[in-house]
Parts: sequence; C-alpha cells; structure tokens
Amino acid sequence: MSEAPKKRWYVVQAFSGFEGRVATSLREHIKLHNMEELFGEVMVPTEEVVEIRGGQRRKSERKFFPGYVLVQMVMNDASWHLVRSVPRVMGFIGGTSDRPAPISDKEVDAIMNRLQQVGDKPRPKTLFEPG
Repeated sequence: MSEAPKKRWYVVQAFSGFEGRVATSLREHIKLHNMEELFGEVMVPTEEVVEIRGGQRRKSERKFFPGYVLVQMVMNDASWHLVRSVPRVMGFIGGTSDRPAPISDKEVDAIMNRLQQVGDKPRPKTLFEPG
C-alpha cells in the first residue's frame, strides 16, 4: 500500500474583511462534499491587540495577513475546485493559476511560532517610545 499524500499549506486570497467567513464557508464546503481526508486546518492567523478609544481600553483582533486564509490540504483537481468554488475566494497565491505552489515548511514554522508567542498577552496596537 502506498501512503497517503502529505498535506501541504497553501495561501488562499479572499476578499479583504471576509477572511473569517471564507474560512467558515470552506470548512462547511469540505464537510458537505465529504472531503475531510484531503484537508487539514483552515485558519486566519490573528493576534489580540489592545487599543485605547475614547479613554477606554479595548481588545480587538488584528490579522497577520489581511486578505489571506491559510489552508492545509492535499492538492488535486477536486480539492482545487472545491476551494475555488467558495464565495469570496479570489484564488491561490504562488505558482500558476491552475497549479498553486505550497508555502515552505520554514514559512509555516515561522507563522506557527508567531501565533504561539502571541497567545498569552495582548499587545498594544500602537507602540509609543519616549522622545
């Protein structure tokens, strides 16, 4: 028996501001078409930031890559068409339009490390230095 193809990370370009909805829609499409074995994680990397508005401290989420969704998947014609059929998806980043290139493992590790570092404490949206 041959082993299953390895899931790689791809970057999907979505309409700016709709990254969360695209990720949710993609997860629903995957379940609807019973293609869970071809897909891993679908994520929009975010960090929590603290901003001060009107004298009040507020926490909000800021996206690391606005307009992009990271998808872990096995690339084939069926999975490519599934992702492209999701509303508000403009396409894949890298490679050619019909054969997208996965991002390198080094880049994935850097993104995951950044997410783990951010996990604990929210950071200020604007950093001030004495001047």
